[in-house]
Amino acid sequence: MGKDITKIGFISLGCSKNLVDTEMMLSQLSDNGYRITPDETEADVIVINTCGFIESAKQEAIDNILDVAWLKEHRSLKGIVVTGCLAERYKEEVMKEMPEVDAVLGLGSESKIVTAVEKVLNGEKYCSFGKKEDLPMCQRRVVTTPHYTSYLKIAEGCNNNCAFCAIPKIRGKMRSAPIELLVEEAKELEKLGVKELNIIAQDTSRYGYDLYGEYKIVELIQRITRETNIPWLRLLYCYPDKLTDELIEEFRTNDRLLKYIDIPIQHISDSVLKRMFRHGGSDTIKSAVTRIRQAVPNICIRTTVMVGFPGETEEDFEKLCEYVKEQKFERLGAFAYSREEDTKAYDMPDQIDEQTKQNRYDIIMKTQMEIMSKYNESMIGKELTVLCEGFDKASGAYYGRGEQDAPDIDTKVFFLNRPDMAKPQPGDFVKVRINETIDYDLLGEVVKTEGK
Repeated sequence: MGKDITKIGFISLGCSKNLVDTEMMLSQLSDNGYRITPDETEADVIVINTCGFIESAKQEAIDNILDVAWLKEHRSLKGIVVTGCLAERYKEEVMKEMPEVDAVLGLGSESKIVTAVEKVLNGEKYCSFGKKEDLPMCQRRVVTTPHYTSYLKIAEGCNNNCAFCAIPKIRGKMRSAPIELLVEEAKELEKLGVKELNIIAQDTSRYGYDLYGEYKIVELIQRITRETNIPWLRLLYCYPDKLTDELIEEFRTNDRLLKYIDIPIQHISDSVLKRMFRHGGSDTIKSAVTRIRQAVPNICIRTTVMVGFPGETEEDFEKLCEYVKEQKFERLGAFAYSREEDTKAYDMPDQIDEQTKQNRYDIIMKTQMEIMSKYNESMIGKELTVLCEGFDKASGAYYGRGEQDAPDIDTKVFFLNRPDMAKPQPGDFVKVRINETIDYDLLGEVVKTEGK
């Protein structure tokens, strides 16, 4: 079978950082003459780029592998290639435990995706596990997100070594990509029509330290601002202990750096934070949040908290609830602790039972829903700049995201267009007056079309 008629399907699971890896593998296959298909039922080979961070992610990966295996019996599928964090974390176990899988690539071998596909098409089994440090960065990509938004992965791995997290073991120590390469990648994405550039890494605030001996995230943002005209720059995953005055000042003064920051605090109880091996205690967190709120009054803060960590008492949990109520974070996600092998927390005493974890998760999310409800009500009557994403036939309204809404994780703005205005297209910016709310989402009407 010729490459030009061989169809490759892809399933990308997990985080946006994993999606960038998928896009680089897609480019390698496309550059080598393979056809990429979004229709899994017509694929000759399917590549599943997995997540293996927590138990639910592992189960999702396994379920996808088993679902795809059905196509080997009932459709034209000849082979399954498994890559990503699950493949790296469990190596030979994947193929041993799942004979449906034909090839397994560790993170350091994702550049061998073409070889893996060729082996599978020849009826051979194939495994390769290179050094984690060989995972490519800043390579050509086939961008799979809508044309107006994309991700810029600025670093790989993590040095924080939190007690609950397997990422350093899976992906290795933090490795930053050079500023020059990242600026060039941003320019290429701008040529493709990107209007929103989401800057990502496991810890963006630490960017550059391994290469330059100092934090360089502000310099990177300034270079992208100067050398592109991308209107929206969004910074995700900033740790509170590295929120420098310089970075806060950049948020205050750079009009294209969205007034949105993701600061994962995980907890506020000092005893829990200490057992988590987090860098800095409650004072560090409170200082970071206070400093950026004072300097940038309209900042939208997204955070992540974890409940049910080993040894978390009712008093610890109450402290967390009170801090969430006090700060009224504009965006908040919660996780119940997942006990992961090869982490420091795995063998810690005082593990919390699943029902208690679930109860605490339900309480914290109910608390946040009440906060979000009041916050959304405060938006009524205001005008927001919204990036149009499409038209929803079911509701008869257009939809998009405001500056305070990151792709895939935050809320939507639904809006009606005025008859005397041109129909908004995906990628257009429109000014929307908010008239009402529904659950986490906002509803309004267009008052001005700002165009491309």
